[in-house]
Amino acid sequence: MEPAKKKQRSIWSLTLMAVVMFGFAFALVPLYDVFCDITGINGKTSDTQATASERVDTSRVVTVEFVSYINPGMQWTFEPEVKTLVVNPGQTHTITYKAKNLTGQETIGQAVPSVSPGQGARYLNKIECFCFNRQPLAAGETASLPLIFYVDPELPEDINTLTLAYTLYNAQPDAPAQTQ
Repeated sequence: MEPAKKKQRSIWSLTLMAVVMFGFAFALVPLYDVFCDITGINGKTSDTQATASERVDTSRVVTVEFVSYINPGMQWTFEPEVKTLVVNPGQTHTITYKAKNLTGQETIGQAVPSVSPGQGARYLNKIECFCFNRQPLAAGETASLPLIFYVDPELPEDINTLTLAYTLYNAQPDAPAQTQ
């Protein structure tokens, strides 16, 4: 094979490899989401509203811990009013998180939930949650952010504690990209 044809073949091979790698990288996020949904890994909770449970398991108690994190650069305070709650699976509970904008201008926050252990994420059902919507707060404004939830009675017996963690991000349209 002559050198010009070898060079052209190499160029096409490298171009094809670059396109395939780009396609794989582009598909990685949706594939990861599907994998997490199937396996329950990563503690990703449902982003849809649940309905109240019709069955309460009074023979069992589960400890639910509430944690909050603020992404660097987000100038708010954000914390749960209750750190721990002991619940019966199926029983509906309401707690609130307090948020305060410490800046001199309106800021929009978005809370992203996760549950530990990851296998328990599908059993923590949020009926109403501030995480379903963005939260605009004026300069210096404080807000009570409600969370109404229940633990599904089908929670595996070996899980006795669930930790619900929220990370608060700046959701301003012009905010710089944030990483966790």
